[in-house]
Amino acid sequence: MHKLVIVKYFFRDNTIGTYLPMIIKEEIIMKQYVEIVDVLARQILDSRCFPTVEVEVVLEDGTIGRAAVPSGASTGIYEAVELRDDDKTKYQGKGVLKAVQNVNETIATELIGMNVFDQTLIDESLIVLDGTDNKSKLGANAILGVSLAVADAAAKYLGLPLYQYIGGVNAKVLPVPMMNIINGGKHADNSVDLQEFMIMPAGAQSFSDALRMSAEVYHSLKKILNDKGYATGVGDEGGFAPNLKSNEEALQVIIEAINKAGYKPGEEIFIAIDCASSEYYKDGKYVLEHEGKTLDATEMADFLAAWVEKYPIISIEDGMAEEDWEGWKVLTDKLGGKIQLVGDDLFVTNTERLSTGIQKKVANSILIKLNQIGTLTETLNAIEMANRAGYTAVISHRSGETEDTTIADLVVAVNAGQIKTGAPARSERVAKYNQLLRIEEELDEIGEYRGLGAFFNIKK
Repeated sequence: MHKLVIVKYFFRDNTIGTYLPMIIKEEIIMKQYVEIVDVLARQILDSRCFPTVEVEVVLEDGTIGRAAVPSGASTGIYEAVELRDDDKTKYQGKGVLKAVQNVNETIATELIGMNVFDQTLIDESLIVLDGTDNKSKLGANAILGVSLAVADAAAKYLGLPLYQYIGGVNAKVLPVPMMNIINGGKHADNSVDLQEFMIMPAGAQSFSDALRMSAEVYHSLKKILNDKGYATGVGDEGGFAPNLKSNEEALQVIIEAINKAGYKPGEEIFIAIDCASSEYYKDGKYVLEHEGKTLDATEMADFLAAWVEKYPIISIEDGMAEEDWEGWKVLTDKLGGKIQLVGDDLFVTNTERLSTGIQKKVANSILIKLNQIGTLTETLNAIEMANRAGYTAVISHRSGETEDTTIADLVVAVNAGQIKTGAPARSERVAKYNQLLRIEEELDEIGEYRGLGAFFNIKK
């Protein structure tokens, strides 16, 4: 068997009027088996100053694939388990040296000698090696780091961008950013109950235009908050975290910022909300502490529906709690035909949870977080299931991030059309946006920015 060689030749595709890279084979047969010769993990820091796992996978020719694992602040109870050291004398018990050891000893022994191109087999082997339903033995942080580093190594060996290695020749859709500009809930220390208020520039003509528009609104919002006497410190994901008078004031100042930046709310830029309702769901009620309201599911659905009528809201995430299937049904019946209803804690990137939701006809979208499930293969399976059921998939970061840009490549690989990765501030968020700019440049005229078309299952 011989290796496929990527060389710097180009041909002109007259159908689209641009130049594309041409793959030249040194031999007709591509080498199908490339051994993993080493797997290494280390403890690094994430954006919240807590340790996380970084993994390197080394191939027989010296190629190195690398991935760093994110971590959430607001986590669903059904998520795969990240393994922490619980040693209170170091990093307040948040160290990940146990997970690192599991990679360097147990997982490395299993993977050395395996074919880097056998992603599914490798991921299945990791699941079997762990042997638990929630990856609690080896740690989802250990397993995911390895899974993603394997994919990165395979892509680098072939000389392919990661999005093309995962998604193939049809990977071409640039996402509409779901950009967090006001933080609340667990992502900030302020008076806002709901976790995220975001903008979505679905009326832009390209990803780069969408990013520019969002940045302009972000700067506009900062000035408005300053003028109103609010603090402009930022939360975990780069959004501002002011002590507003109410949750609704967040919507009001965002509309003001969109207008001030010169854009039309509801035409060029829309609003998205992450309620993170599980965080304030107590004894079957939704307790909005800063609003002074305690609501049942029907009242909570009415509360959100009133906002949808009043503001250009196109997407609501976790509008009901992860355990409140009946509440989700009420919300979906009320708003499911009008806006995107995203299940995050509800589905946790898990095909079993998603299958239940599809059967119950709740939500119409799934948030995809790699570390909620723990392997690339399982993540791709969840996206495929969602697409088959007519659900949109939104590829997402976590509040604890690193400079790793895997999700930027993943969103293009699967043509998801939407990405949630924070404000256009803080380098761990901007790293993803900058990677998408590079991908857009590389795809050139092949690339598509679908805008409102990314919301294919709602009436617009």
